[in-house]
Amino acid sequence: MTTDRWAPFRNQKYLNLETFKRDGRGVKTPVWFVLRENGAFYVYTKAESWKVKRIRKNPRVRVAPCDMRGNVTGVWQDASAQIVSGEDEQAANRLLDRKYFLKKFFNVMTKLNRHKRAMLKIELV
Repeated sequence: MTTDRWAPFRNQKYLNLETFKRDGRGVKTPVWFVLRENGAFYVYTKAESWKVKRIRKNPRVRVAPCDMRGNVTGVWQDASAQIVSGEDEQAANRLLDRKYFLKKFFNVMTKLNRHKRAMLKIELV
């Protein structure tokens, strides 16, 4: 019997992403996400954010479905994260734009403010 490890995340709007500091303490953040057909989650965030800096040093993360305030509604799962670009990033951005109406507004604001964004690819381990 196989279990669908992604089932708890389907039809969810938020994912709680836990990244780890150098001393091992976790930092949890609710984020928008999409689950692509390749079985990976994609999350976009500010390129200068602390979560991106922590992932550059340590790709180990944990994820769980949650509400918009970060209250976990499922089980934590171990995962690995990396920063992606190119076609992977563009495809994930298109899916995020479709899933979240407000993201289109944030896309405009990002261009006006000249903030850089990073796309994170998260794979369950």
